Amino acid sequence: MTTPSHSMRRVIKVGTSLLRGSAERPTAAVIADLAASLSRQRRQGETIALVTSGAVGLGCEALGLGQRPSEVVALQAAAAVGQGRLMALYQDAFAVRGLAVAQVLLTRGDLASRRRYQNACRTLEQLLAWGVVPVVNENDTLATDELRFGDNDTLSALVAVAIGADELVLLTDVDSLYSGDPRSDAEARPIEEVASLAELDSLQSVATGGGQWGTGGMTTKLTAARIATSSGIRVRLADGRDPAVLDALLAGERVGTLFQPSPTPLPDRKGWLAHALLPKGSLQLDAGAERALTQKGASLLAVGVQAVIGDFERREAVRLLASDGRELGRGLASLSSTELRELMGSSGVEVVHRDQLVLTSR
Repeated sequence: MTTPSHSMRRVIKVGTSLLRGSAERPTAAVIADLAASLSRQRRQGETIALVTSGAVGLGCEALGLGQRPSEVVALQAAAAVGQGRLMALYQDAFAVRGLAVAQVLLTRGDLASRRRYQNACRTLEQLLAWGVVPVVNENDTLATDELRFGDNDTLSALVAVAIGADELVLLTDVDSLYSGDPRSDAEARPIEEVASLAELDSLQSVATGGGQWGTGGMTTKLTAARIATSSGIRVRLADGRDPAVLDALLAGERVGTLFQPSPTPLPDRKGWLAHALLPKGSLQLDAGAERALTQKGASLLAVGVQAVIGDFERREAVRLLASDGRELGRGLASLSSTELRELMGSSGVEVVHRDQLVLTSR
């Protein structure tokens, strides 16, 4: 791989496992090393945005809590305490290197609304134009369960799409993606490159098959890789515990796992439909409707809907399912679930216009 050009735009995601720190390398030292690496890239003309975890952990530490709370309210309160401490560490670490940072807190709802999504994009773009490093985190203090990303991997991919990044870097506590769980599978081998969405999907089915590997955070990283690569963004997954690894990666060296971007990326609005929206229900389609959508690029008509699952209003997102339950796509319904149940099977009634839907199975 060649050395990245000066116009490179990157999103760097740093996970809780790294920011937790250790006795030998506390959180402040981890953030200082990160700031040193990223400020060098900024001086070379790169654009950098950071997506960070760590607020809850720092809050628990400040409050003297022996373990992470399980109740949502306690987690939100711990995040409220920790978020200020987290930002102070970032501000100090970047300030000594001559860079300003900005706190950006997002919930899923901010990106699920097209208007709020565009507002978030404009805010991020303005910060980047000013040479400020956005430090993005989920708004854990306010987010309710239904408006949570649940993981900052997904958030980092959506931020990468929002700012049109060239590359998303997922820093974690493993050196690469493996073909299985290396802790329990002696045959597990590191994967240097994932070349296509089909290959990525096959790995995702392995990851969600249970076991420690599936529940240990790799599943969400593969989901993030799918969101980013389908929008034309290259993804790198690497060990963030060693600052030298990040420096090598930023210099263009082959470390960790590389996920190649799709050669036919989704345009902005289709990417938003596919990944940022929160589906409120599902529509199961017959074979004719499936062919019309996947082969002819047609709109979805009520005559092709076999079942309406869940409750939703007009203009809310729905999943479009094949008769066997596979997800074919997502879109904005032009009818509510109540209206559609009454009109199901009617010819000539449009349920999802083709400009308001995106195919997610390729």
